Amino acid sequence: MKLLRTIAVTFALYSRIPMPHFEWRDEDMKYSMSVFPWVGAVIGLAYWAVFYLGVVLGLPMVAVCMLMTAVPLILTGGFHVDGFMDVSDALSSFKTREQKLEILKDPHIGAFAVIRLCIAGLIYLASLAVVLESENAGRLVICLAAGFFLARALSALGVLTFRSARNEGMLFYEATTAGGDRTSNLVITGLQIAAAAAIMTYIGFPAGTLMVLAAIAAFAWYKYKSYKEFGGITGDTAGWFVTVCEVAMTVAAALAAVLMG
Repeated sequence: MKLLRTIAVTFALYSRIPMPHFEWRDEDMKYSMSVFPWVGAVIGLAYWAVFYLGVVLGLPMVAVCMLMTAVPLILTGGFHVDGFMDVSDALSSFKTREQKLEILKDPHIGAFAVIRLCIAGLIYLASLAVVLESENAGRLVICLAAGFFLARALSALGVLTFRSARNEGMLFYEATTAGGDRTSNLVITGLQIAAAAAIMTYIGFPAGTLMVLAAIAAFAWYKYKSYKEFGGITGDTAGWFVTVCEVAMTVAAALAAVLMG
């Protein structure tokens, strides 16, 4: 029962998939970071299903590409993209650390957020189009599907190990709650990262290897930028990371497709 409550709470927080309504307790959040990657697993399954149906129905690849891109946005409600846009505005402001943290709280959208999202979106669409037109599209799509799991597992690792930029907010609350059994959360998260990486490299070696390396590079960049610009991570920087990581893995998949001919 505790596991089911944790799953329901985690999916309610990080997706738009309908979940049962009940009163949340701190205990229900204790292992939410360990369950978080499974939101990515559901997204990945839907992502692959859209690709498969598109191929079976003989849809134009441009249509399949756009529908696949819509899948994570629909299932998450654009939750992580919202963080990406907030961080983009803050990074583009060139203001003090304190002022940047205030910008993250601002519900308004700035011009630079829109510009950076358009750039990221175009890069993602172009890379996915290259993947779908390649001879190894099936294997690469499976790797990309697994990438949604990997990105969230790495994000969970960040919550468990990186310092928070402020002592408030959902991310700080989750990090504190998970800290009640940090060792178990770290072990589970580490195993999930290893499993995702192993699946990706097995299914699409060397493409999967390149994608895993891209994810690790994005994770390192996430820590560096968060610490330098904000003094730590926040819920918004975590969303920024997931978005950047998914784009980076898709670019890596496209590069692999080109190199493999």
